[in-house]
Amino acid sequence: MTRWILAAAAMAAVMSALILFVRAWRRTHYSLTQYVLFLGVRAIVRYQWRAELPDKLTFDPARGAVLICNHRSSVDPFFIQVLFDRPARWMVAREYVEHWAFGWFLRACDVIPAARTGLDVAAIKAALRTAHHGRLVGMLPEGRINTTGDILTSCRPGPVLVALRARVPIVPIYIFDAPYGGTPASPLFRRGRARVVMGEPIDLSEFYTRRRDKAFLGDLALKIYKELARLGGQPDFEPQLAGRRWKHGIEPAPADSPG
Repeated sequence: MTRWILAAAAMAAVMSALILFVRAWRRTHYSLTQYVLFLGVRAIVRYQWRAELPDKLTFDPARGAVLICNHRSSVDPFFIQVLFDRPARWMVAREYVEHWAFGWFLRACDVIPAARTGLDVAAIKAALRTAHHGRLVGMLPEGRINTTGDILTSCRPGPVLVALRARVPIVPIYIFDAPYGGTPASPLFRRGRARVVMGEPIDLSEFYTRRRDKAFLGDLALKIYKELARLGGQPDFEPQLAGRRWKHGIEPAPADSPG
């Protein structure tokens, strides 16, 4: 009799846990696979990397936005994604999305594969469609992990272009002390004590009519990246635009926004 009671109690506990899990999942906008991955990432962010996260969001994620942050680690998006009840589509280097070891993870997260060099028109269009339909898009303006002593390396204006054409705000976020050991997987084997600072959303609505002004686009990008540096504690830092075509604030623009 005792065995049956213990078995029934164990079964009831499992069923209760399953019900709580399903209820928690259905309150989010993640697929089931994404929610399971979200729980794993959240545990790592909180307990292994001991991240200090914002108490509340500075904007309504249901209305869409372009998220930008500095790039010190291969896991920078982890620290931001755990703040939301919905997936952001991050632009990720194509070779990682196709990698045999962790490509499956990135594809499950519905990332946007992008070329490292030049202007990837297909990736920009995918980001435009995503933001235009009220979803979150995550972009790393530096493009590569910053291993220098500068608070930011040179940045590309792509995030500003996407936000202008999709007509959504840009939300700057600075991550302090993200773990990194030189390889994409290295943070998973390191302890840390990171901190995430989220700035106020930057409303670009007054600039929508100037989205084709290439020189203005470069100047606006520099102002936005200066705000990112301010969040990082260096308000006097002067960011630079990447790419030789941007030396004078000009780079060819991709096709227009969908819809």
